[in-house]
Amino acid sequence: MTESRSGLRPHHWLGALPTVGMLGGILFTNRVRPMVFGLPFLFFWIAAWVLATSLIMWVILKLDRAWEREHANTAKADAGVPE
Repeated sequence: MTESRSGLRPHHWLGALPTVGMLGGILFTNRVRPMVFGLPFLFFWIAAWVLATSLIMWVILKLDRAWEREHANTAKADAGVPE
């Protein structure tokens, strides 16, 4: 593992959001009515969080790549390597 990939960055905490939303929300959405798109609300809630998880993971990927680019440029500048 390279040094730029090691460690937990602040934006990695976004990965906990789907777990909290999906599991924490079950306590409050565990009801059959109302129906949303023909699904009981609980099923809709879980399906929405499955889709939101993909979006959140994409955001984390973009933030991670930006962070790596920024730190690679900083490392080059510190080493005196021209870009």
